[in-house]
Amino acid sequence: MSFPTSPEAMSPAWLADKLGQPAEALRGFAVAKVGTGQMCDSFRLTLDWAGDVSAPATVVAKCPSHDDASRHIAKLTGTYVKEVSWYRELAAGSGVSAPLCHHAEIAEDDVDFILILSDLAPAGQGDQLAGLGLAGLVPCIEAAAGLHALLWNDPRLDALPWLARDNGDVIRALFPQLYVGFRERYAERLDPEVLDLGAGIVERIDAYLSRQTAARTIVHGDLRIDNILFAPDGESCWLVDWQTLGRGSGATDLAYLVGTSIADPFERAAADRPAFDHWIAALRQRGVNPDPDALWTDYRVGALSGYFMAVFASMSVERTVRGDEMFAVMAERPARQALALGSLDLL
Repeated sequence: MSFPTSPEAMSPAWLADKLGQPAEALRGFAVAKVGTGQMCDSFRLTLDWAGDVSAPATVVAKCPSHDDASRHIAKLTGTYVKEVSWYRELAAGSGVSAPLCHHAEIAEDDVDFILILSDLAPAGQGDQLAGLGLAGLVPCIEAAAGLHALLWNDPRLDALPWLARDNGDVIRALFPQLYVGFRERYAERLDPEVLDLGAGIVERIDAYLSRQTAARTIVHGDLRIDNILFAPDGESCWLVDWQTLGRGSGATDLAYLVGTSIADPFERAAADRPAFDHWIAALRQRGVNPDPDALWTDYRVGALSGYFMAVFASMSVERTVRGDEMFAVMAERPARQALALGSLDLL
């Protein structure tokens, strides 16, 4: 392998070159861990340039997880391939609210990789545990519409091999096993009806994974506020962590966002339709002609996706105290959403 996969392995000359500068222009750099991601490790690099150069003062380096279990599931599902490919092939010029990528590289093993991204500070990561109300989600809904409009019913959805990799067989086989461990781990933390929703998904797993959506587009797949950076004024945001990209209904992304973000079930129930209507309007502004009735059904089924991800991710990545509570919340909030919307009855 000819490239570094951690800040410790980077030389100032290598980094300077990837940022379009002469090797001798970078005297060195300081490293600080950033983010709470469990599938990858991210670091802020503060750069010590020699003289006046037109280069960033800081960048973010994204690297494979230090955790063997996370690396294993990333290889199995193509997680790192998807994110690197997003930045290499689609992000630039897409108009989607995402960081600028200075360099993206991945090894043939689909595990060792490096991304050098623009540092969007002082923008800050959303707090999944605290949650966010509908007003705060408006810029996220706009950003989601920008992503979904990019490949709405587009033939390229089937032409990009990394995007077409849906891992359906792997997920179909793993989810029932992972749910057993999830139910045991959270037996005292989650209410019985929340736990039982997972059993319902297991019973309908084939119908859930094979369901045809009203429209197909590129979907983020993990669109929650932990994976969104917000400007200090809350008026704009950027989507990050492109490791779960896939093809599906944009309404699923939206249901996932709303369901995982709004803590109070009554407040969330009041927000489902307004959030959906705002998304439909944002799509129309971007030249898409959506079918609201059919997509509302996608939204209702999509409410299951947050719970599904909570089970799958919690049992697949490195376990932490914050992670345990985050995944409990990730299951609990969308479960209430799915029960209220009758999601299982649509399968």
